[in-house]
Amino acid sequence: MRGMTTPTLGPGHTRADLDRMPDDGNRYELLEGEIVMSPAPSFDHQRMSGALHVALHLARPEGLVVLAAPFDVQLEELSVVEPDLLVVERDRPEQRGLTGAPLLVVEILSPSSRGRDQVRKKRLYERAGVPSYWVLDPEVPSLTAWELREGRYEVAALVAGEEEWTATAPYDITLVAARLLD
Repeated sequence: MRGMTTPTLGPGHTRADLDRMPDDGNRYELLEGEIVMSPAPSFDHQRMSGALHVALHLARPEGLVVLAAPFDVQLEELSVVEPDLLVVERDRPEQRGLTGAPLLVVEILSPSSRGRDQVRKKRLYERAGVPSYWVLDPEVPSLTAWELREGRYEVAALVAGEEEWTATAPYDITLVAARLLD
């Protein structure tokens, strides 16, 4: 299923256009003025998301919160995303979303989001100053982590299967990608 296309509307759209999208079970994001639709996630995507959400929640220090999609993050005037998971300071978000960069953004790849998550959103998160960006692939399973250093992302980890990785940002947590599908 690689190379699957994603329906888009744009460019030239705004937050107001995004807010008018139907509540139809799909996810809509505004990427640099273009509205992008993502279908409902797969079973493996949800398993991985749920397991990582619990692990991040249990390891988090006081004052931080782990949130799951759908939750709007407005990074720029024409970019509103719904990361699969994010970590943010407890007092930062409004009830309806977050403005500005979270401490961590996690995207879990699906056939329709693979290229967008690894290229376009990575550039957007880097430009917005998101300190840590993780991409998980349930097909392999694997985890790639980038850390922002001097305004540019550098690979902090690339692990697959039963390889163990200990993150230090936004806080210490040890992960094994394959176990997120147990």
